[in-house]
Amino acid sequence: MFHLIILCSYLSLLLLPPANLAAVSDDEYLKLPLLRKSPLPSPTQALALDTRRLHFLSLRRKPVPFVKSPVTSGAASGSGQYFVDLRIGQPPQSLLLIADTGSDLVWVKCSACRNCSLHSPATVFFPRHSSTFSPTHCYDPLCRLVPEPVRAPRCNHTRIHSTCHYEYAYADGSLTSGLFATETTTLKTSSGREAYLKSVAFGCGFRISGQSVSGASFNGAHGVMGLGRGPISFASQLGRRFGNKFSYCLMDFTLSPPPTSYLIIGDGGGGGSKLLFTPLLTNPFSPTFYYVRLKSVSVNGVKLRIHPSVWEIDGSGNGGTVVDSGTTLAFLADPAYRLVVANVRRRIRLPIAAEMTPGFDLCVNVSGVAKPEKYVPRLRFEFAGGAVFVPPPRNYFIETEGNVQCLAIQSVNPKVGFSVIGNLMQQGFLFEFDRDRSRLGFSRRGCALA
Repeated sequence: MFHLIILCSYLSLLLLPPANLAAVSDDEYLKLPLLRKSPLPSPTQALALDTRRLHFLSLRRKPVPFVKSPVTSGAASGSGQYFVDLRIGQPPQSLLLIADTGSDLVWVKCSACRNCSLHSPATVFFPRHSSTFSPTHCYDPLCRLVPEPVRAPRCNHTRIHSTCHYEYAYADGSLTSGLFATETTTLKTSSGREAYLKSVAFGCGFRISGQSVSGASFNGAHGVMGLGRGPISFASQLGRRFGNKFSYCLMDFTLSPPPTSYLIIGDGGGGGSKLLFTPLLTNPFSPTFYYVRLKSVSVNGVKLRIHPSVWEIDGSGNGGTVVDSGTTLAFLADPAYRLVVANVRRRIRLPIAAEMTPGFDLCVNVSGVAKPEKYVPRLRFEFAGGAVFVPPPRNYFIETEGNVQCLAIQSVNPKVGFSVIGNLMQQGFLFEFDRDRSRLGFSRRGCALA
């Protein structure tokens, strides 16, 4: 998706007060719909976007109640992302934000217009129309959590209107810049009542340019909801009020009509299902990401002979495995990837395609085959703690063109990047990010309860 260079320290967490909530009881949680519109962007387009995202993310390294909200797919508009409908301001203005566990900042497209007739509703946030919009002062400790523009106005702590300016640069030259502010957001609780979350810190982006934040991967979105582990993420700001836990289900985009996915803030995601847990790891060079320890990969029950060092985070912060909702495809460290491709090719019971779809190393011809998934080998991923992840074939074999399906896993060099469990591989599973207990849980059955 997009790839912010964030330079925040976990010590800064103390600078950001928890979001102030009104009208939420102790037995509620927040529930936000996750939206995804089918079909997906073309596989080659998704591959290009994912590859660029991983490159940018690797450059970012540096030495209880709940809320439930629907999540929507952005696929219909050419994006492989899942969107959250966030209502911000008073009166509330609805905007679609990309749900991204691989970044921290919450930011929206903003307009400072006085005569706003040129802007369609629900495409940009109008600060002038909100009675609760409050720019952060440049001398406020909050302002230290975001990088300032190169040509930022000099901060005068004696002036009331000396605002906090931010600028997030992207590795491809894309950027978003504007004012860092606080605002009231309105979300539905598990009981159906509205919760008003006051003083949520976010970036009000008046200048947005470049492929990463305005190209195909961003179509249909009006900003980003960062759910990473840093202090300014949406998960961090709300987490301390809701048990420091969030979960989501990313439903199968191929189903018609598409089922609703949900992002749940609080302890309401996996209560009725048995989750398998694996510890979350911390990479001091990449504190935003949710790292897990992948121990082995099996194909049709046969464990591949992959050296354990392939999965480790090295002394420079390279390698390891990240769970990322903002990446569509899956990526494996090259030594493991080569073994997976070779063993799937050996065991698949479908004819190899005459020509490979560009960017993919293994494609098969499914012409005349009613249920191709029956003939695809099963993958099995074992994580630390004994948690075993067995996705269905549709999570890792996708249609790339007529009667052709390809293995939706790519190679990554572990010396400069990391393996990724992307949102396609996560479809149909409940994922719970328990930040207090530093563990990730997942269940194939949990989505029916979300």
